Amino acid sequence: MHLSDDHFTLFGLPPRQALDRADLDARRRELQAQVHPDRFAHEGAAAQRLAMQWAVRVNEAYACLKDPLSRAAYLCELRGVAIDAERNTAMPGAFLMQQMAWREALDDAADAPAVERLDAEVAAQQKRDLEALAVLLDEKNDTPASAAQVRALMFVARFRQDIARRLDTLDPTR
Repeated sequence: MHLSDDHFTLFGLPPRQALDRADLDARRRELQAQVHPDRFAHEGAAAQRLAMQWAVRVNEAYACLKDPLSRAAYLCELRGVAIDAERNTAMPGAFLMQQMAWREALDDAADAPAVERLDAEVAAQQKRDLEALAVLLDEKNDTPASAAQVRALMFVARFRQDIARRLDTLDPTR
């Protein structure tokens, strides 16, 4: 293991979008057991600092790989295609129309059940889009199209955060 290894290499996993979460979790536990700073308490401050670096590195890699959207963005970057979401906001017209319809539905939702129905609809579409993204990355190896799909899914994720905030205002006990 090297601190400079990519996340997949660090975890001993193939660089794919489709990952078994149980395998990822098990590998994290194994790595954390190997690099935990307490294991190096008797070896002095330098060894503990290095162990801390490793523990942070494992946690960062795990955080990226456990989230399907972060993992997809990372894969695109590894394959040489930048997501560049801040500057590249071009989206297909149909996607933009869907976003506008969802925004209007959120604005029009009068109560928590209506917002929850919208969230369920958006979550179902998000799931379908993530499945399509896995096909683009793992089967078709179409990284440019994958990057575009990642950017679209980033919009969907932000919209779901807006839905959650709206639900919090309608039902503060959530």
